[in-house]
Amino acid sequence: MAVAGKPVWFGRVPVAAGLALALFLVPMGGAAADPRPTLAEAKRKLAKLNDQADKIVEKYNQAGEKWKKARKKYKALDGDLARQTAKVADLRKELIMMAVSSYQYGSVTGWEGLINQGDPGALLSSMAAADQMAAARARYLNAFDEATKTLRDNRNQAKAALSEADKTRDELAGEKAKVEKMVRAQTKLLNELGTYQQGDPNSTGMKYNGPASGNARTALAFAYAQIGKPYRFGGTGPGGWDCSGLVQASWRSGGVSLPRTTWEQWSWGASRRVPVSSLQPGDLVFSHGLGHVGIYVGGGKMVHAPQTGDVVKISPLRSGLVGAVRP
Repeated sequence: MAVAGKPVWFGRVPVAAGLALALFLVPMGGAAADPRPTLAEAKRKLAKLNDQADKIVEKYNQAGEKWKKARKKYKALDGDLARQTAKVADLRKELIMMAVSSYQYGSVTGWEGLINQGDPGALLSSMAAADQMAAARARYLNAFDEATKTLRDNRNQAKAALSEADKTRDELAGEKAKVEKMVRAQTKLLNELGTYQQGDPNSTGMKYNGPASGNARTALAFAYAQIGKPYRFGGTGPGGWDCSGLVQASWRSGGVSLPRTTWEQWSWGASRRVPVSSLQPGDLVFSHGLGHVGIYVGGGKMVHAPQTGDVVKISPLRSGLVGAVRP
């Protein structure tokens, strides 16, 4: 029984204090907090994100290439339009001058002017001059008509090209937003796992001492020199790379011009594909789905730019390779 004015004790803790402590320890709403994902769960989620990111980044790169081509096409057509506009303006001036001259000095092509010529030689000369002026006028008129038609065509083509460029620019912006969202998710998970690697944009990498020769050796030497630099989506160097950007630049140093994206590189190498079982250093190795590409270095390994939060490095070949290309 409680004594008036004194607390009731449960063991060594007052009952009132015990209730308060219990209320403090129970989360609001009475539900237990969601447990943090385990290390294994976080890694599985990250692997899934990385696989998705490979494909999204390559779509972004594809949109970027499409935008560049559309912009280049528009600029070329716009240049043609400017030149054609100047040509039409010059022809217009010539026609105006001919019209003014005809008005000021009278038309020698009128029969009245020709008949009044008393000298037969002068009459024949006037007729020849009239023919020449008529022919010249006809040439200018035809040239003006053709130039004006070409001008209209060029204007329409340039307008269509500009519309295409605007459309691809919007497409590029949409893909960029998707990539940035994915990168934020990857970065958050990597920071939680404590495995985010900043990389060094000024890394001098490593020296290649493998068995490759010729342009393959040059390409691998370039790729090895990038080791330690950060992965950056859309990166084409020199301070950061994505997978296809690294491959393109490495083989460019070896004198081979590759397209920008993994899909284009795979398509480019249609006649140069080799079995994965017959890989040689310098070969391009493509992951299933064409979301990733690296350069084979021998010994079952490749040099590549993996994904956000990682650096250019040498890694074991990924499982599920779709194939290889020998530039």
